[in-house]
Formats: sequence, C-alpha cells, structure tokens
Amino acid sequence: MWFAHLFVTLHANCENILYIYIFFMINSQDIKKGTAIRMDGGIWVCIDFQHRKPGKGNTIMNIKVKNVSDGRVLERRYNIGEKLEDVVIERRPYQYLYEDQSGRIFMNQETFEQIPIDNELVIGHEFMKESDIVEVVSDTTDGTILYAEMPVKTVLRVTHSEPGVKGDTATNTLKPATLETGVEVRVPLFINEGDLIQVDTRDGSYLARAKE
Repeated sequence: MWFAHLFVTLHANCENILYIYIFFMINSQDIKKGTAIRMDGGIWVCIDFQHRKPGKGNTIMNIKVKNVSDGRVLERRYNIGEKLEDVVIERRPYQYLYEDQSGRIFMNQETFEQIPIDNELVIGHEFMKESDIVEVVSDTTDGTILYAEMPVKTVLRVTHSEPGVKGDTATNTLKPATLETGVEVRVPLFINEGDLIQVDTRDGSYLARAKE
C-alpha cells in the first residue's frame, strides 16, 4: 500500500517561490521483484525478497537490491511495516536502431520517439544487435531513464571459433567463440563458425544451439 507524504518548503529569496515535493512511501512487506526504492542517495531495484519469521520474534523482510547506476548489490533487512521511499517506475519496449556519437539510439515501440541511451545503462549491451527489443525503465517523476535491459535469452551467430571435433557432442568441455556483436563467450567443442547459438545475456553463458 502506498502512502503519499507531502513536504512543503519556502524558497529563501525575495520572490517567495513555493516548492512542493511529494514522496511516495511503500511498506516493506509490499516490496516485490522489480520494485524500485530510493535509499542511500540512489535508486535501487529489488531483485529478490523473502519473508522470514525468526522463532517467536516479529516477521522480518529480507530484500536484495541492485543499484541502477553502478550495479552494486546489497542485502537489507526490514521489520514488517517499515516504510521506504518508493520510486514509481515505467517500463516501455524500445527497439535498438543504431549507434552514433550521442550513444545508442532506441525507438519507443508505442510513440516511435527516438532517444539516445548510454551504453553503461544498457544491461547486456554486449549481446545487443540492431533491431533487438529492450525494456527501458524510467522514473515517472521526471522521466529520467534508469536503465535498459536486454531479454534474458538472445540468439547470435558465431563469427569466429576454432573448428569443432566431428562427432563430439560433449557440453562440459568449452572453447572460446566470438559472436556477431564482438563479444567472446565459451561454447561446446561441436559449435562452429556460422552456427546460431542461444546465450544468457546476464552472464554470457551458452544455453543451446539455435535453429536457422
């Protein structure tokens, strides 16, 4: 459940400009995966959570959060009912078009607006190729883009790899391979140049050979 707390301050000059700041609060037990909160001067997204009742004590909330700016991961513990500052976020699909001096250019799939997004804000950018669809997450308060994220799985072509061993289907022995985006991953020995493979964009791990 959200609670809106209103803070009003008066600008200290002769114009007496009045500024109104609205902060939305969320109860700790309402935090789920994908919830964004503001703490320690930054914005953090919940990537895991757990309710736990230690013996006869009060139920506590363990959450694991990731900083959207630098990728740091922290674990925090809160009592049920504690309030945190909620960041209302918006998720929209964008298509990657091309890269220029302003950064990577993406197009909103609903409005067709084109915007640049810095590489460091795109999670999994090493595996991104033109026409890929990413999810762009922004702060609804001011429209600031927090990050963009590739799908967990993607299919890419192997552009360079040492020849595989004919008939060797073992998957526990790996070799280096360069993909069409330039990133290097490790693949089973039977994978060859020109093959399409499915990889996990979170860590670059090989998942399967893909069909044409």
